Amino acid sequence: MIDTPRTRSAAHAYVDAAERRDWDAFAALLADDVIYDMPQSRERIRGKPAFLQFNREYPGDWHLEVRQIVADGRHAAAWLDSRVGDGSQPACVWIELSEEGLITKITDFWPESYDPPYDRSHLVERL
Repeated sequence: MIDTPRTRSAAHAYVDAAERRDWDAFAALLADDVIYDMPQSRERIRGKPAFLQFNREYPGDWHLEVRQIVADGRHAAAWLDSRVGDGSQPACVWIELSEEGLITKITDFWPESYDPPYDRSHLVERL
């Protein structure tokens, strides 16, 4: 059974690996069949290879900083500051872990709905 401290640690590691662009460490946190949902752009990515490619290809000099992580059992919510250049906005990421401690589902919430910022149709399905 997954405990809360392990889930909190996985959420911190997820944000940290993304911020450092350490794609090997990032991949090690993910289940092979991970699902990544972006409700605001109505997109879903299925599977570790597509999700890794999405992150590697994401444009701009973006940065993430944890403001707070709350965890309970296999679930965590991370409140983040997201920056691109001089602009910043808050974001909330919901993370779910498998019994083995791998991330199986990520839901990324942004303050407003938006159209996808670049062509990523080769990686996503529209919801």
